[in-house]
Amino acid sequence: MLTPEELATIKAFMGETNNVDEYKRALAVVTLEAGNPLKEIGLSKKHAQRLRREFRSISVLAFKDKRHNNKTVLLTGSQCDEVIATLMTTTPNDHGYTNSPFWSTRILATLIEHKYSVVYSSRTSYYLLFKKASFSFHLPGKQYEKADAEVVAAWKKEQHVRLEEAFSDPDTVVLAEDEMVLTQATTTQKVWIPQGTSPAVIETNGTRKNRSIYGFLNLKTGKEHAFSTERQTMHETAAILSRVRKLYPTQKVLLLWDGAGWHRGSVAQEALVTHNIEAIHFPPYSPQLNPQEHVWKKGRTAVTHNRFIPKIEPVTKELVDYLNATTFPYSLLDFTERVRM
Repeated sequence: MLTPEELATIKAFMGETNNVDEYKRALAVVTLEAGNPLKEIGLSKKHAQRLRREFRSISVLAFKDKRHNNKTVLLTGSQCDEVIATLMTTTPNDHGYTNSPFWSTRILATLIEHKYSVVYSSRTSYYLLFKKASFSFHLPGKQYEKADAEVVAAWKKEQHVRLEEAFSDPDTVVLAEDEMVLTQATTTQKVWIPQGTSPAVIETNGTRKNRSIYGFLNLKTGKEHAFSTERQTMHETAAILSRVRKLYPTQKVLLLWDGAGWHRGSVAQEALVTHNIEAIHFPPYSPQLNPQEHVWKKGRTAVTHNRFIPKIEPVTKELVDYLNATTFPYSLLDFTERVRM
C-alpha cells in the first residue's frame, strides 16, 4: 500500500500533466490502491501493479511516456565528461537551486534528465559520476548557533605558528582530546537488509547507567588513547593527564581541548603544570575543529549502534579496546598532511 504522502504526489501529478496517457497511468495506480476495478481505465491489474512498483523507485517518472525511445538509456562519453565538469566547477546554486551549495543525488538526477533526457534506473549510476568527479559522501556538519566565525578564524590565525612548530618538531606530540558519555540507551541507526525482509527489533534499555570516556588522538600517528571513568571532573581529568604523560615520558606534549569546566578547574590546571603539558583551548562552540569528534563517531558505529546494552561495563571496555587498537588518520586544520608532504 502507498502512503498518504505518495498518493498525494500522484494526485498532484495528475493535476499537472496534459498528457492523457500519463494521466491514465497515474489514475490506474490510484484506482488499484482504492481497490476499484480497472476495466474502464483500459489498463490491466498487472500493468497497474508494475507502475506502482516503478513509482516507488523513480516517483512520477514512472508515469512518463517511454515510447519511441524518447529517453536514452545512458549518457554518452562526452556527456559524462560534461556532467563531471559541471560537478567540479559549479554548485546547485548556479542552476537555480536557491541556498543549495552542495550536490545531492536528486539534484544531479534532475539536471541530467532536463539537459540530456536520461533517467537512470539505479542511483548507483549517479554515485559513479560523483566518484569520477572525485566527490565523496558526507553528512553535513553541525553549526552551533552560538559559534562565532570571526572568533574561529582569529583562533586559526593565532595558533598557526605554534601548530606549525609542533608538527614540524619530531620531539613534540600533538594530542586532540575530548570526552563522551556512553549510556545503556540503544542508538538505532538505519541498516541495509535484503528486499522483502523486515529489520529485526532491537531491544532498548530503560535504565540510564553511564560511563565517561576520555579520548586523546595523536595527530601525528593516528594512535588513540582512550580511558574510561565514572564521571568527568577536574580530579578525573588530572588523573588521566598523569596517565597520558606516562605514555610520552620524554617528549613535549601539546594538548588541544575545549574549555569545559573540568579542564579549567584548578586541579586539572595544576596537573598540566606538574606534567609539563602545554594546553591550547579550541574556540567556544566549535566541536567541528576537534578531530577527536570523528573518533567518537567511528567508535559508536563500530561498537554501540543498533545494539542492546544490558550491562554498561563490558560494552565500555569493548569500545575502549576498539578505540585503542584502531588508527584514525584525522588531521587538525590539515597540518598533518601538509607537514608530511
